[in-house]
Amino acid sequence: MSVVSVKQAYGLPPGSEITVRGWVRSRRDSKGVSFIDINDGSQMKGLQAVIEAGTVDDQILHQLTTGSCVSATGALVASPSPQQPIELKLGSLHLYGTADPAAYPLQKKGHTMEFLREIAHLRPRSNTFGAVFRVRSALSFAIHKFFIERGFYYIHTPIISTSDCEGAGSMFEVHTPGEPFFGKEAFLTVSGQLEAETLALALEKVYTFGPTFRAENSNTPRHLAEFWMIEPEMAFYELEDNMRLAEEFLKFIIHYLLENCADDLEFFNQRIEPTLIETLRGVAESSFAHVTYTEAVEILQKAGREWEFRPFWGCDLQTEHERYLSEESFKRPVIVTDYPKEIKAFYMRMNDDERTVRAMDVLAPRVGEIIGGSQREERLEPLRQRMIEAGLSEEAYWWYLDLRRYGTAPHSGFGLGLERMMMYVTGMKNIRDVTPFPRTPGNAEF
Repeated sequence: MSVVSVKQAYGLPPGSEITVRGWVRSRRDSKGVSFIDINDGSQMKGLQAVIEAGTVDDQILHQLTTGSCVSATGALVASPSPQQPIELKLGSLHLYGTADPAAYPLQKKGHTMEFLREIAHLRPRSNTFGAVFRVRSALSFAIHKFFIERGFYYIHTPIISTSDCEGAGSMFEVHTPGEPFFGKEAFLTVSGQLEAETLALALEKVYTFGPTFRAENSNTPRHLAEFWMIEPEMAFYELEDNMRLAEEFLKFIIHYLLENCADDLEFFNQRIEPTLIETLRGVAESSFAHVTYTEAVEILQKAGREWEFRPFWGCDLQTEHERYLSEESFKRPVIVTDYPKEIKAFYMRMNDDERTVRAMDVLAPRVGEIIGGSQREERLEPLRQRMIEAGLSEEAYWWYLDLRRYGTAPHSGFGLGLERMMMYVTGMKNIRDVTPFPRTPGNAEF
């Protein structure tokens, strides 16, 4: 007897003898026959098991309520219902665990996202969150597939760091009682980029994919204290190479999801964001526009509309600006380059005008910025000067400066937040709903 997933069962012919294991979504009784819907999380739709009278002991049958866990064995048969092509004619059943219907909070009815966040340990059993976490798994696989197929090495950068990559100071300090454990101040990392540069300047093309942490007191639908970042770093890549890779990357992972998560994306398209699939196909099939920051500001100033944040040269572009550029001005994804140095990180390569740096942001319709990156400053003295301006200690970054002393080379990279990308490909409106256990100011449950 083959143990198969519910998804696999739908691909088998009638007459197949199988065992499926999962959780009961619902049960209904009708004239000596009971029907239970079993779902194991492998796909949106469950498998209906038909239990004829006498097949299962009545005491067990009454415990087959929503949330109980079972193993069902029987033969697949053609279903008379147009709602499913097959069903399982039950031969035997094993009840692993019961769920008291008076106490089980995830009954077969509509629940608000806020309520489901309170039961994050159970919400993956719902249609919405089962789909979210299947897509998250597929997205993660697609990311690894993209880089490995292009000769990148997957590396692991430290979770505990002694340097602030972004220079923003929003870091969680790591300490134990008494003397500093590491002999100096240490923090949870905000980025693996600086360390990734050291590997890129030896292995040429690397990427890191791991957790990062920001101690920002931002309790908004777009911010988490713990999130996952994908950060490729490439030696001998200048800004144009970096831009090309970022465009190829976005198109690849979106194509992969459209091809491999069609049912789940259709669910999100129907229930969450009605333009989702159209937008994703638009990104996957379009040619990205390119515009400098200076040109972008001019476009915004000539837009003839009221802005919540007035655009001016030197301002940090806001989401309303980014969405206007991608949705209304260019009507496709846009890569904005050459930002003022004052609003970008110290490690970005200075342009000849000494006012702007070789930064790039990829703006996508519906969300705005989705990728941020730059060509890194490979020259020792300009980098040292930027660090002085940023108030950073040369002593703390001695190793980073050494990369410019010993065999320096042009190099570039970018970062993509997994949770931000998940919001984009699912249409979910709150970042807390695309990660299993969200960490936000005042909340670290589970």
